[in-house]
Amino acid sequence: MAAKAIFLDRDDTIIEDPGYINDPEQVKLLPGVSKGLSDFRKMGYKLIVVTNQSGVARGMFTEEVLAKIHERLKYLLAKENVYVDRIYYCPYHKDGAVKKYRKDSDMRKPKPGMLLAAAEELGIDLKKSWMIGNSYHDVEAGKSAGCKTILVKSYTSNIQKSLDDPDPDYEAVNLVESVNIVKRALSGEAVKAKPKPIIEKPSVQCPDKVIATEEIQDVEEKLPEPGQVSKAQQLRDVEEELVKEANRTEQLLEEIKHILKSRNRQDLYDEFSGIKLTAGVLQIVVVACIVVAVLYKMSPADRSVAAFTSIGFAIVFQLMALTLYMMNNDR
Repeated sequence: MAAKAIFLDRDDTIIEDPGYINDPEQVKLLPGVSKGLSDFRKMGYKLIVVTNQSGVARGMFTEEVLAKIHERLKYLLAKENVYVDRIYYCPYHKDGAVKKYRKDSDMRKPKPGMLLAAAEELGIDLKKSWMIGNSYHDVEAGKSAGCKTILVKSYTSNIQKSLDDPDPDYEAVNLVESVNIVKRALSGEAVKAKPKPIIEKPSVQCPDKVIATEEIQDVEEKLPEPGQVSKAQQLRDVEEELVKEANRTEQLLEEIKHILKSRNRQDLYDEFSGIKLTAGVLQIVVVACIVVAVLYKMSPADRSVAAFTSIGFAIVFQLMALTLYMMNNDR
């Protein structure tokens, strides 16, 4: 039996995307990714990462560095007891600066080359598989390969759709919601595949009792008509929707928390500077000069000249401090 797979884009789908990652230490898992991948694994899917890495062609990092980045990704997932079956990447770009990688390639999304290669090498049924990514290139690659598609629209990235871009089958805010989408889709397929019960109308005679045709008809009237949903099923649907909304709210809060943490860390880095430090030191000197001037003025001996000199230094240092503060604000 052919396997089924979840194809995953890398940046802004399972890890943070600060730009072109060129250092393994830049690899940071997005919130909920480990649980999402684990849930997909429990559902019987292989996990395959397919990622465009034109940074190699542009000369921003080498394939050796990219290998270390992916080893770091595997390590972080392994710490959460999750693993991926294979990572495919395309280092080529037609406008690349490195001649070796300067070409158009069928492996580069939106072309489906990486998905087709994985299907051939790992025996994957693409019709039972999904492509999940944060761009319409991912959607087009998945549809071209015959997969169902989910477009991840996170709150940290702005996705622009052109007229030629295909519509995804589903949209999600992150990987955890993608899991719920796949579960619902599979549940719907199971309901469609379930055979309908056959009820025979003729009376059934037993040694001590005869079940009349009218009694059977009464039972039939209590059964839902074809195409209708029973009350129990309606309750289950409502419960599933409530769970879905709860998960969506939880993930939304997690995304907001993640964004706030990232911004707070950036603010901490932005606030410190050598200019501000120097201005602060000068401000302390200004206060010291003023204190010295007051002490000279209050001295029994006539030390007015020294007091005015200290005040003069205080004014000079204060002007220097204000200048440095203004320079820092203009950065």
